[in-house]
Amino acid sequence: MKIETTLSAAVLAVLLMVLPGCGYNTLVTEEEAVDASWSEVENQLQRRNDLVPNLVKTVQGYAAHEKEVLTEVTDARSRVAGAGTPAETIAASNQLSGALSRLLVTVERYPDLKANQNFIRLQDELAGTENRIAVARMRYNESVRGFNTTAKKFPTNLYAGTMGFEARPYFEAPEEAKAVPEVQF
Repeated sequence: MKIETTLSAAVLAVLLMVLPGCGYNTLVTEEEAVDASWSEVENQLQRRNDLVPNLVKTVQGYAAHEKEVLTEVTDARSRVAGAGTPAETIAASNQLSGALSRLLVTVERYPDLKANQNFIRLQDELAGTENRIAVARMRYNESVRGFNTTAKKFPTNLYAGTMGFEARPYFEAPEEAKAVPEVQF
C-alpha cells in the first residue's frame, strides 16, 4: 500500500511538472506571435499617422473653412501616437478612422481638390495603408484567437492566469464603421 501511494505521488508530481511546462511553452510561443502581430499593426498605424499631416495640409489649402473636421483628424492622430496600450491604440485608431472618413466626405464638396495630383497621390497612399492596416489587424486577431483559445483550454486554464498570461483584446471595427455611409449628390 505504501509503495502504491508513493508511486501515485511520484506520477502525480511528474505530471504536474510536465503538463504545465508544455502548456507554458505553447503560451509563450503564442504570446510572442501576438506581440509580433501587434508590432505590425503599430507599424501600419504609424505609416498612416505619417501620411495624415500631408493629407490635412493639402485639404487645408482648398477647404480652409472646414476647420472642425481637420482639427478632429489632427486630434485623433495625436491620440493614436500617444496611446500606451493595445486597447488604447485600438480605441484611438478607430477614432482616427472615423475622422478620416468624415474628412473624405468633406473632400467631395471640393471638385478642384479631388483633381489635385498631390491629393490624389496622398489618397492612394492612404487607401493602400488602410488595406495594410486591415491585413495587419486580421493577422493580429488570428494570433489573439490562438493565444486566447490556448489560455482558456483545460488544463492550461488552471495555471495560465497565475503565470501572467491574460487574455488579449481583439482589434474590432468601431460601431460607426458598421453603418452604411450616407452619400449626397
